Amino acid sequence: MSPTPAPTPLTAAVRRSWDASYYLFVGIPVALCTYLCAFLVVVVLMFAALVIGLPALPEAAKLLRRFAEFERRRASARLGVPFAPTPYPPLDEGGTVERARLVLTDPTTWRDVIWLPAQTLMGNVLGYAALVLWPIGLLVDGVVLSVAHLLDRRAVDEYGTPPPRRQGWVLRWHPVLADLSANWTRSLLRPIHPEGLAERITQLTESRAGAVEAHGAELRRIERDLHDGAQARIVALSMRIGLAKQLLDRDPDLARARLEEAQDGADAALAELRHVVRGIHPPVLTDRGLAGAVRALAADVSVPVEVELDGIEDGRRLPAAIEAAAYFVLAEALTNISKHSGATTATVRIDRATGALRVAIGDDGHGGADERAGSGLVGIRRRVAALDGTTRISSPAGGPTYIEVELPCGS
Repeated sequence: MSPTPAPTPLTAAVRRSWDASYYLFVGIPVALCTYLCAFLVVVVLMFAALVIGLPALPEAAKLLRRFAEFERRRASARLGVPFAPTPYPPLDEGGTVERARLVLTDPTTWRDVIWLPAQTLMGNVLGYAALVLWPIGLLVDGVVLSVAHLLDRRAVDEYGTPPPRRQGWVLRWHPVLADLSANWTRSLLRPIHPEGLAERITQLTESRAGAVEAHGAELRRIERDLHDGAQARIVALSMRIGLAKQLLDRDPDLARARLEEAQDGADAALAELRHVVRGIHPPVLTDRGLAGAVRALAADVSVPVEVELDGIEDGRRLPAAIEAAAYFVLAEALTNISKHSGATTATVRIDRATGALRVAIGDDGHGGADERAGSGLVGIRRRVAALDGTTRISSPAGGPTYIEVELPCGS
């Protein structure tokens, strides 16, 4: 089979020009649509200013977003760059006023609005320019490239010189105009990302995944505690009471003994339930606040703990979620110190600064705490990350161990 002959310079130029022209020709109806959309946006904004048009504002924004995404995708395909969906704020939740506020405060949506009249002008200018260039290009390049093709074939036959890639004089401008239009569209419709937004999104995604996993682990712990503790004691309690009812008439003394055992079982079950409740939200936080709860934790640890509190005893209560997170962080850290660190002293410092609560725990133990070894440090980090806080852990071999947590508290 003979090899497929290479296309002539005119044929190759026409193919490149047609691919580019197709992109530009599609831009003409797109420009018409942008003109209509610009008119629609003006009308919707006018009626929204009169309040009666507020429900239509989110729907118009959704239409504009789909249109702008279509052009972003088309421009990316023309330039050969990956397309990524634009991170618009969702408009399907909340009331009418809230949805309208999201539309009016979204900078990317306003950029889409500005793109409408600009694309109306640029799409028409470049599209019709490509149309005008075709007859001129076929006339001029048709002659020039045909002559060049004959000369190239002669050079190949006589000297073996490979033919150059010729684009012509006029038709070569179609790809230039198409790339100009695509770059214009991408520059105008580029999403507005605040500094470090991508990194922030990654952090929030990881913290959300950690929070979901921590929540699941907490539910499993509560279920296990109820099943193995309180539930088993309540079942035994029911059996003892039933046995006492059977013995009540024929052996009152034995029935009384079974009732006493049942009372002991009821007390033990109540203690188990209190333990589970303390694991969900310690009552000491509600009764005595974070300061009292911290002192109670420190008093229960076998290692002497120096407690220093600043700004949490002035009567202003922290949000319940922040207090609970700080309490459980301290409880986990002090438990680790008591069981694993070999420390002789520990320190707890809590500082309520503007907008944040800082919790620092240190000890003089042997260190070497490893988050991957199931020491509870992973749970601390996830619990803090779920509230958009930060955790710093330092525990070199030989000690000391230092944990610092910062939680946003909004005051």
